[in-house]
Amino acid sequence: MDFPPERPLAATEGRLVSLDALRGFDMFWIIGGGWIVSGLARGLHNEWFNQHVVPHTNHVPWEGFVAWDLIMPLFLFVVGAAMPFSFAKRLEQGHPKGRLYVHILFRVVVLWVLGMIAQGRLLQYDLSKLRLYSNTLQAIAAGYLIASILLLNLRIWWQAAVTAALLLLYWALLMLVPVPGFGPGQLTPEGNLAIYIDKLILGPYQDGTSYTWILSSMTFGCTVMMGALAGQLLQSDLGKIRKVLFLLASGIACIWIGWAWGLVFPIIKHLWTSSMVLFAGGWSLVLLGVFYLVFDVLRLRLLAFPFVVIGMNAIAVYMITRVYDFRQIGDIVVSGLSRWTGDWHEFVRAVAGVLVIWLILLHMYRKRTFIKI
Repeated sequence: MDFPPERPLAATEGRLVSLDALRGFDMFWIIGGGWIVSGLARGLHNEWFNQHVVPHTNHVPWEGFVAWDLIMPLFLFVVGAAMPFSFAKRLEQGHPKGRLYVHILFRVVVLWVLGMIAQGRLLQYDLSKLRLYSNTLQAIAAGYLIASILLLNLRIWWQAAVTAALLLLYWALLMLVPVPGFGPGQLTPEGNLAIYIDKLILGPYQDGTSYTWILSSMTFGCTVMMGALAGQLLQSDLGKIRKVLFLLASGIACIWIGWAWGLVFPIIKHLWTSSMVLFAGGWSLVLLGVFYLVFDVLRLRLLAFPFVVIGMNAIAVYMITRVYDFRQIGDIVVSGLSRWTGDWHEFVRAVAGVLVIWLILLHMYRKRTFIKI
């Protein structure tokens, strides 16, 4: 059977190590990979490293894209890539669509509340400080809801068509609809349509940053859908090498299309512009292709294990690292080494902090304790 499959939600046997490893790879940077690179920079005092590597450990202020900006889009992409498998499993177990929609809505609500805990100041119990829509988990919730509707009701080519239409619609809204006091086509932090809508609707509960959320939910959905389309490719009966080639080729194409579109509709992560969706989605496709080749085709599973341990409890580790700095536990062991480690001490602290988190996750992995929503 050729791709796309006639049954777009047909399950495949076994679990894709590449998806778990890619999710864990992404989470590694969230839970402390950036600390490690910063510590390396301090210890190495290397001009090339400082010029070419360190800039990729911080977000660009507005327009442009560096490696660090890929973390959030990749998170959404991997969520989408796993959706065809999880939905197929539930449907083949006899769950009716109505029950599946209940699960989807439940997951959206839980992700939303967790996002408010992680970044929306919910646990401060101060209404004046509450931020209703301000976190990656809430972006996942919005994108997941949109992608779920498309995935459960449309065949794959229609899914792709609607995703493309949403990207074009978002471009048209931002470029053609006038913003009071600024006019149409403004992509400045204060003058764009998306931030205007956020401030208009959320009022005092808007997060106070230049990140946009409500209108950008359209393109959050597109990022998740790019992952869902890739997941359906992996579900298909194509040969493994053809899947790798398809992922790599489509990823490179999306990178170039996103870059070209960015010349007239800039790549701005804060706005989640359509060009950014394609550019980041392209890199996500390439990464998935490489991970699938290494871990599911060549089956070098041992290399995947450190990331799989993280990826199997991604939401849990995301939440616990949002509320506690695990370097404090690592410091109990390594703080006394500062007299010997010198400029390398921040690197040692970072490694110790990440190792503490990883060992906790390893214990959960061995006990088969996987926290899922």
